[in-house]
Amino acid sequence: QVQVVVSGGGLVQAGGLLRLSCQASGGGFSTYVMSWFRQAPGKEREFVATIRQSGLIAYADFVRGRFTISRDNGKNTVYLQMSSLKPEDTAVYYCKAQRGVSDYWGQGTQVTVSS
Repeated sequence: QVQVVVSGGGLVQAGGLLRLSCQASGGGFSTYVMSWFRQAPGKEREFVATIRQSGLIAYADFVRGRFTISRDNGKNTVYLQMSSLKPEDTAVYYCKAQRGVSDYWGQGTQVTVSS
């Protein structure tokens, strides 16, 4: 059974930085596509960034240049380094581990950016 645990959210001022961590247990971490999503109040969940098994990375346009996704297969962890944060980045951030047709979601972590 895969468990996905997210940590690192909090309150930060605009322009600040924050790092989210997502650890997936259950074995085979290096075979998972790891992704970050977010959901702001009253809005649908949206894609933020993804990193494939090969290390190939993709970002949503609204975070490119500000957020960096990385993974440490030895620690079964994916990170989302967020910088130049804006109030509109305020949302609950979710991590997803994907292998084949199976998706495993972690609990969300609240990120609040004050102006």
